[in-house]
Amino acid sequence: MVTRVHLDVDPGSDDAVMIAMALGHPSIEVASMSTVGGNSTVDNTTRNALAILERFDRTDVPVARGASEPMEGTYDTAEWIHGENGIRGDLSEPSTEPVEAHGAELIVRQAREHGDDITIVAVGPMTNLAMALQLEPSLPDMVDGIYLMGGAATVAGNKTPMAEANFHNDPVAASRVIQSGRPFMAGLDATHDATVSGEMIDEYSGLDEPYDIVGPWLDYPDEIKRLGGGMDPAIHDAAVVAHLIDPAVLTFGSYYLDVETTSGLCRGAVVCDERRVTDNAPNAEVAVAADTERFRSVFEEAIDGLLEG
Repeated sequence: MVTRVHLDVDPGSDDAVMIAMALGHPSIEVASMSTVGGNSTVDNTTRNALAILERFDRTDVPVARGASEPMEGTYDTAEWIHGENGIRGDLSEPSTEPVEAHGAELIVRQAREHGDDITIVAVGPMTNLAMALQLEPSLPDMVDGIYLMGGAATVAGNKTPMAEANFHNDPVAASRVIQSGRPFMAGLDATHDATVSGEMIDEYSGLDEPYDIVGPWLDYPDEIKRLGGGMDPAIHDAAVVAHLIDPAVLTFGSYYLDVETTSGLCRGAVVCDERRVTDNAPNAEVAVAADTERFRSVFEEAIDGLLEG
């Protein structure tokens, strides 16, 4: 069975790994992509998305430039983590251009065209997805599912003590998506265990062009690795596509969630009714664990498929 996906991304090195996996695995069809600011400016993330597709000879995938700013404030970009222009490794300037539609409009267009034959995967700030839900409130009923990489339901954040970076960058959008999108949320509770080993980084760094770029995408600064409790880097965004390939990668539980939208240390924090102390019905499926070995196996299978394709 092939899962058709729309990828909403802010490449970003872990976004790049996820895109490569999706392009390489036969059970995933990348129908389209939209970009958003986050790991870098939207100009850079759009350039990076187009360049990744060109690098792997997949310029047939349409890319729409999305939001340049969150619903309130500005994005806090992370080039110090992901590299100059938001991505590590040497990517040539793309020769292609994004399509005319806004990223949110392309999400809605794909939902209307494909219905429950498409899955939405959003792994940057949730701005485009929140805008798409405003344009088409029936979006969750139309598509097969909405998957997010973001949030920290029951564990500490990686941007503040409480908040994960994607949700912190646009908490208003994250709250709207949680409240109306009925998403599958893969946050830090699980994705810290979606790691690759040093040996895997060395192996993929030693590939021939154009695939040698995968190694730099995998290798994060040591201070970022330590956030996950070890020195094997977590490739957070890639956990979502890995789960779509192998549903045993992530384990989900049903919870009621909301997102704190005020300023301060709790900005972007997920409020999870873990102990069911309210009368609110669950509104999200939350990834509570990841199988590291299965993740690594799916990753290798997908990248091998890219090499052979």
